[in-house]
Amino acid sequence: MIARVLDQHAEEASFLAILRDHAVGAPNYDLTHLATLDNRIDAHLDGLQVAGLKGLNLLLDQLRPAASGEVFAATVLAFRMGNSPALSTLGEYLRTNEEEGERYFAAALGWLDWAQVQPWVDRLLASPEPLFRRLGLAACGMHHHDPGPALLSALGNSDPSVLARAARTAGELRRRDLMQPIRLHRQHSDAALRFWSNWATAQMGDEEALALLQPFAEQPGRYQARALHVVLAWQPREASMAWIRRMTQAPAQRRIAIKATGLFGDPVALPWLLQQMHDLPMARAAGEAFSQITGLDLALHDLELRDSPDFDAGPTDDPNDSNVAMDPDESLPWPDPHRVHTWLQQHSASLPAGTAYLLGAPFSEAACWRALGSGNQRQRQVAAGLLARYIPTQALFPVSAPAQRQKALLKGRLADS
Repeated sequence: MIARVLDQHAEEASFLAILRDHAVGAPNYDLTHLATLDNRIDAHLDGLQVAGLKGLNLLLDQLRPAASGEVFAATVLAFRMGNSPALSTLGEYLRTNEEEGERYFAAALGWLDWAQVQPWVDRLLASPEPLFRRLGLAACGMHHHDPGPALLSALGNSDPSVLARAARTAGELRRRDLMQPIRLHRQHSDAALRFWSNWATAQMGDEEALALLQPFAEQPGRYQARALHVVLAWQPREASMAWIRRMTQAPAQRRIAIKATGLFGDPVALPWLLQQMHDLPMARAAGEAFSQITGLDLALHDLELRDSPDFDAGPTDDPNDSNVAMDPDESLPWPDPHRVHTWLQQHSASLPAGTAYLLGAPFSEAACWRALGSGNQRQRQVAAGLLARYIPTQALFPVSAPAQRQKALLKGRLADS
């Protein structure tokens, strides 16, 4: 019976960790949903921790190639229990399963309280191995802890991956004093280093970085959303208007033009977004952009299609189908263009063109804080990026952090806004 209960705790904790990795950027999760998910994860981790070494060893035994959620759960328990042998086992696993393993080990470092990881972070930062140096820098960025001289040292490392992580951490912490050494890598041949160097200095007010981020924003890939957010948060609005106009004229870039229009926030584009809702491949993205400007919840206001159309943008069961990418609009509602048109006719006067709106409120610091409190995770990501412009010296708001930590950061801010 006990073994079966532990197996269930391990399976659920691992599965929910993977779900959370998706949820922090999903349009069907907000801070309340995230808190519920976090509580479920914690309950299963507590069940494993109560079992002591039995629970920890059960997870370590499941560290096979491509394990991810298991890495997260085992790392959390190993740190909570201060178990050095378990951390050594995890370290050996990471050396041979770096990509997914590193992601979920880092997520565990962000999940834990700073007091639980702080004694180990200095060791990670001093490690000669790039993998562990990156993890130490990631922990500091997620916990808003300045690594001090170790950050400058990392920016002089010979490994591009360490340089990229150091640049990212510096950007998250808004270390403006490090702008010049980061700028040295802005044209680097390594895509990750080139992106994070320009992303970081853009967060510090470096307008020259914005043009170098535009190519990342225009092409699908792991950096597209982040690049789009920072460019439209910091770029002069006249330049953004010209950039979006150019993308709308290129059929291959219409989807990213739709997303950019929502982030730009000008209600003058609402009729154009309404037109895009008639085109099935673009309809849900257009609905999301419409909501990004107006704050309109399509589902709550019964502005969805009654029946979902026969449309599948994701991978199929056909082994010969080269399309393996997941549907980027999964979980978004299908807007009903006719109902949305009626709504727009009734409310357009309250959304004058020429003013930028975030979820129905003119751009402002207060609007960003409100969106961080009530928006879905994608909207909260946008608000965090825009807030960085209003508070240029404050560390970036961590929309992926444990919900309770986020709520503590929001406490008092929402009342003031």
